Amino acid sequence: MNKPNVIFILADDLGYGDLSCFNYGASSTPHLDALLREGVCLSQQYSASPICAPARAALLSGRYPQRSGVIDTITPGEMNCMATREMTIADVFKGAGYRTGLVGKWHVGGIFEKYHPNSRGFDEFAGFRGGGSSYLNWNIEHNGKPKTSDGRYLTDVFTEEAVSFIKRSKKEPFFLHLAYNAPHGPFEARDDDLKPFLESGIFTDGVATVYAMIKRMDDGIGRVLETLEKEGLRKNTIVVFTSDNGPQMTHRPKIDCRRFNCGFRGQKGSVHEGGIRVPLIIRWPDGLQGKEHYHDLVHFTDWLPTLANMAGIDPSGKLPLDGQNILPVLRGEGSKHLKQKRFWQFSRNVPLIGFNSAMRDGHWKLVRPGDQLANSFDGWENDLKISGESKTQPEFFTNGIPPANGRSICLDQPPQEPLLFNLANDPLEMNDLAKEEPSRLSKMMGELENWFDDVEKDRRSIPDRPYRDLSSFQ
Repeated sequence: MNKPNVIFILADDLGYGDLSCFNYGASSTPHLDALLREGVCLSQQYSASPICAPARAALLSGRYPQRSGVIDTITPGEMNCMATREMTIADVFKGAGYRTGLVGKWHVGGIFEKYHPNSRGFDEFAGFRGGGSSYLNWNIEHNGKPKTSDGRYLTDVFTEEAVSFIKRSKKEPFFLHLAYNAPHGPFEARDDDLKPFLESGIFTDGVATVYAMIKRMDDGIGRVLETLEKEGLRKNTIVVFTSDNGPQMTHRPKIDCRRFNCGFRGQKGSVHEGGIRVPLIIRWPDGLQGKEHYHDLVHFTDWLPTLANMAGIDPSGKLPLDGQNILPVLRGEGSKHLKQKRFWQFSRNVPLIGFNSAMRDGHWKLVRPGDQLANSFDGWENDLKISGESKTQPEFFTNGIPPANGRSICLDQPPQEPLLFNLANDPLEMNDLAKEEPSRLSKMMGELENWFDDVEKDRRSIPDRPYRDLSSFQ
């Protein structure tokens, strides 16, 4: 069999409840619903972070984001810049003779050419490097050359760029990372997509807009899948769809986007299930039996080694991976070899283990609360201010280091009491068992702190990284 093509589609701030197959038809995602029926669905797939940039760094590197220095969504102190010592999934596939492309959002290095996608293994890049963009009045680039809004909706632009890449690359194996920024803010939708949701009388304006944005992305994914069919590439192309983190339920200025998310606790920014548990669908007709659902614990760091193994590529590099090859799970061969322990932590500006951190050990989950403090400002708007451009021009960053600023509000707050849940019986995290399981709680607390010390040691070892000890914040 020829080497398989790979298309990894990543949505932005989309939760389980945003797919119409999971929300009783409230939204409209017929193409993703069809992909789910054809492929393999993983019900316990976790992002590596409840926010954009760290999640993407883990996906690209196969390592916890703290190790690569990506600890926040903001540019000051290069906090959203993936260290150049990291090997990316694009490096892996390019090194094996694949043509590699990125379409859409980058967000792991908006300053310096050393962080540019073309310097990180991607032959082609069409998109923006920052955290967000207007959908109507956009500024993107194509391999470093700026392109400005031409009247098209940005999601459609990304779809067309992806289709073009597929058609131009069809004679050789290719790896395409299609990173839509929908439904991340700003909340802007096409009138024809928005009208049916508004006229239903069911949704707030914010929810109607989000569902309209998702519908447009789903239409685009339908076009990508149709292109594979027409070009005779469907059977030997691995298609993966997931989201970087959970949904954002509110947005400045007071936009109410609270919507169904399968009852999961928390949202974007939180290490509760609603912030880190995301849908994942994978289809590969030549290599996987479709129409399957698996319920094993899978993590963003697993996809680099897994996709490499699917393509017959050795994913090992100079740095050890945190992820593992889950191909046996996808083929229904069992999950006994899978890692049972996974970890998360996010707090603005300063990594603090006592706030917004979590650990899973099998069905057990430890949560150290603090999501409201950890996610205390809008990182996308902060990125725009850093760039020195208007809100319609988040792409063009100065080629210098923005000064580190701000102080984590967590530094002035005492940690909250830890929580313990058994997700096998309590997937919505409603019943805290910390007092009933003191020994388990203590053991997991210790393991979480040991993990944090380990990844922080790696982060502080990044050469020439400003504020790597973050002492200026404390």
